[in-house]
Parts: sequence; C-alpha cells; structure tokens
Amino acid sequence: MKKSLGILGLALMLSISGCASTDKDTDQMSAEELYNLAYEKMEQTSYKTAAETFEKVELEHPYSKWAVKAKLMGAYSFYKAKDYDSAIIALDRFIKFHPGNQDVAYAYYLKALCYYDQIKGPEKEQSNTQKAREGFEQLIKRFPNSEYAKDAEQKLILIKDHLAGHEMYVGRYYLNQENYLSALNRFSAVVNNYQTTAQIEEALYRQAEVYSILGLSEEAKTAARVLEYNYPKSPWAAKAQKLIK
Repeated sequence: MKKSLGILGLALMLSISGCASTDKDTDQMSAEELYNLAYEKMEQTSYKTAAETFEKVELEHPYSKWAVKAKLMGAYSFYKAKDYDSAIIALDRFIKFHPGNQDVAYAYYLKALCYYDQIKGPEKEQSNTQKAREGFEQLIKRFPNSEYAKDAEQKLILIKDHLAGHEMYVGRYYLNQENYLSALNRFSAVVNNYQTTAQIEEALYRQAEVYSILGLSEEAKTAARVLEYNYPKSPWAAKAQKLIK
C-alpha cells in the first residue's frame, strides 16, 4: 500500500515540522497535530487508533485543510485494521461529499478492495465477490485512465473466474443430486456469462453431459461440437466426444 499512500500526498505530510506529542491531551491539539499523531499511529501499525484519531480531526476541525485528508486516511486505516464495514462507510462519505477530489478514484478503488479482501471460497455465497466486481467495474467506467484501472481489470479477471467457479460448484452439487435442470441452469450460466474464464471447458462438457442424461441428443451434440471447435486439445472435449457416440 506504500504506493497508494504516496498518491494521497503523504510524502508532503512527512515534511511538515515536528510530530504531535502523545503526552499532550488530544483535546488540546490543533488539526495538524492530531493529523500527525494519527499518521504516527498508522506508521506504528496501530490502525484502529489511527482511524479513530483521523476521525477526530474531521469531527473537531471540519473546516481545516486536514479534514478532507483525514477522512480518506481514516478509511485507509480502517481498511488496514480489517474493519471493512467502517472503511466502506467512511469511503462512501468521502465519495459523496468530495466527488471532485483528486483522490476520489482511489476512494472507489479502496472501497472495491474492501469487498475483494473478503471474498470466500467458491463453495460459499459470493455477495462480497459480486460487490467487488461492481466496485471495480464502476472505477473503470468512471476513471478509465486512472492508475488504479489496470489493477482493477486484473482483479476482475480473477473475480469472474471465481464467480464462474461458484456456478460450477453449485452445478456439480445439483448434478450429483440428480437435479438435472438446476444443474443445467448453472452450467449454462457459465457458458453464457463467463466464456473467458478457466471454467468454460468443463461447463460445456457438463452441458453435453446433462443433455445426454435428459435424452436431448441434438443439444448434447451441439455443446460437444462447440467445445471441440474452440478447445480441440482439451481433455473435456475428448470426454464429450465419448458421450455423443
């Protein structure tokens, strides 16, 4: 995250004279002193304390030049503390009240990261995965030329593969339960919506498999041919050909 902190202008903050003393009552500190204290706590990895102190800057000195910086840095500190809900609330507030700020693209990026870092395995529900996807897509749409857009695109590749993996996991479960129509719906969702993921080859095979079980030979042949045409060297293509012989 050092790169992100630099983007937020913290290098400039390091050049200001003196650090806030922890011996001084925070109620008596100026906005600058509170900000420096919060930054010092963050450097010491006391992220929760740092977040609370950044919030104190905003609450007690709302019209100072430090307030806006503190709002975003407080969100970052909550993120580092893995208090994702508080980070998201702070980021939503920053985005709402400072839409033209030079760091608003970073706020969108950090919000998406809050969801991304909470992604669970494909066997679990995927609400955070979907929110991360929406967040990164929104970032790319709003700020296509930002320095965060490329990383967002890379993360979206992983996110889509993860979502496809979840569909396959559920589809296999239904297949094992002989709930063939529900299984087919899941495999078809991968074929229709996640064609560039690593799951597509198996999804096409599973389509052919379920169609064969249901006695829909023409549909099974179509799925097998699509698989063979696009992935001729895939082991799934060889298995599909055995199904339709």
